[in-house]
Amino acid sequence: MAVNLPSQAARGRRAPMAEINVTPLVDVMLVLLIIFMVTAPLMTAGVPVNLPDSRAKPLANPAKPVRIAIDARGTVFVDEVEVSDATLPDALAQLVAKSGAEPPQVYLRADRELPYAKVVAVMGELSRAGLTKVALVTVAQGQ
Repeated sequence: MAVNLPSQAARGRRAPMAEINVTPLVDVMLVLLIIFMVTAPLMTAGVPVNLPDSRAKPLANPAKPVRIAIDARGTVFVDEVEVSDATLPDALAQLVAKSGAEPPQVYLRADRELPYAKVVAVMGELSRAGLTKVALVTVAQGQ
């Protein structure tokens, strides 16, 4: 009869653990998820604009689009910097000059209570400056 007894050297040691404890990893990931869920809406707010509803699909995000906003008073903002109607063509010309060969994508946000003529006037200035890739930003229907 043979008996397999543990040796003296291995008696006080534990066997190496072959499993990974994922509970702390899950805890950290849930905390990060909550942080991103809270801070993400705060990062997108620039100029407060009451956007109209639309059923269109979202666009793919290009590299650094130009954001133009028109608030309810008709004030125009280019990348969150207020621009008067008289200086808008110069500001747009500077954007085209900085962009190089291909003009940048433009995201145009306009308040839903704004007269249509104001939006068309800004879009006309965009076209005149050579910024023809214009996306009108809306809110998904039901939000």
